[in-house]
Amino acid sequence: MANVAVIGAQWGDEGKGKIVDWLAERADMVVRFQGGHNAGHTLVVGDTTYKLSLLPSGIVRGTPSVIGNGVVLDPWALKAEIGRLREQGVDVTPDTLMIAENCALILPFHRDLDGLREDASGQGKIGTTRRGIGPAYEDKVGRRAIRVCDLAHLDDLGPQLDRLTAHHDALRAGFGESPIDRDALIAELREIAGFVLPFAQPVWRNLNEARSRGRRILFEGAQGVLLDIDHGTYPFVTSSNTIAGTAAGGSGLGPSAVGFVLGIAKAYTTRVGSGPFPTELNDDTGQRLGERGHEFGTVTGRKRRCGWFDSVLVRQSVAVSGVTGIALTKLDVLDGFDAVKICTGYRLNGQDYDYFPAHAADQAGVEPVYEEIEGWSESTAGARSWADLPAQAIKYIRRVEELIQCPVALVSTSPEREDTILVRDPFAD
Repeated sequence: MANVAVIGAQWGDEGKGKIVDWLAERADMVVRFQGGHNAGHTLVVGDTTYKLSLLPSGIVRGTPSVIGNGVVLDPWALKAEIGRLREQGVDVTPDTLMIAENCALILPFHRDLDGLREDASGQGKIGTTRRGIGPAYEDKVGRRAIRVCDLAHLDDLGPQLDRLTAHHDALRAGFGESPIDRDALIAELREIAGFVLPFAQPVWRNLNEARSRGRRILFEGAQGVLLDIDHGTYPFVTSSNTIAGTAAGGSGLGPSAVGFVLGIAKAYTTRVGSGPFPTELNDDTGQRLGERGHEFGTVTGRKRRCGWFDSVLVRQSVAVSGVTGIALTKLDVLDGFDAVKICTGYRLNGQDYDYFPAHAADQAGVEPVYEEIEGWSESTAGARSWADLPAQAIKYIRRVEELIQCPVALVSTSPEREDTILVRDPFAD
């Protein structure tokens, strides 16, 4: 059986939640492999809407779900999210949720540092969610992180706390903050340990066993490729690698296990927070896209910036993430436009570019080169086959495929999971 990795091909918020939910019903396991609770997925199941930040989307349907070692885990956020789901009738147990015992933890002082640094950055703000994700990844790489497995050995944390406080107390002093209260931290960890530890497992082993038995594994990415720490619009990026290749290292499976890579892309472009956005529309058209697409962040509630589809950026995402097929979402938002535009290249200082340059100043300075396509007046909302789509909408999709050099595997025409046009089944053998 084929495995599938689902990633965002833009700046996140592409509608991964619905697609992952649709695939999760047919998967045997769902795995989150990077990020933290700064990501957000909205699932609409019948009349109920579920908003997830940390938990894999499979959890709603009872599909065994895994938080892999590539994730940074806020244990208090985990408890709160599980509590909200239980209020909606979803019971999360160690039978349905497994957490990698080598996951690094997000701790209260990580959240403090995140906010302190962002507030002090002036024009250098990067739009962090202030949830401690970046500082937690820094401690992981700096080899001073406290991990899930450490919750079972809190009496032996002395050396790790020495490393942590040597680093963080100096930073806190620079902001005029008091040192970390080690006793209070240990007390907080003792209180939460009993909740987290029942979910802790060597998930690398569980996943390898599942793979050897031919089980279907769905890898669920957070954010989008354009927020990748290496391949995104640096420094306006997240603190982890969001490309599909991370599914291997962030779960404990080898690269051959990743399988079909499904990239999710809106039929237009959005971005939350700061950073370059070549096709951004600060006009009535951008306002119209935002209103019709209900463009507000799942986690932060922040209004998303909107613009035309940027084929250059998506083509780059397809290349660096090895995307097999694209799921094109929110096509219905473009209904009723007399004409729609696609960015096919950039111009910078008189030079043409067919890729997004790496330097931040160049990224901010590029001007989009557009191709205009006739729009359609008919509705695409709820379409479930090519026959339901206007001819011009199909023409638009075909042109997108040509420009991004990747086939469209499915088209999503509403938040309802059944409103999907399937071109190629990602789980096909």
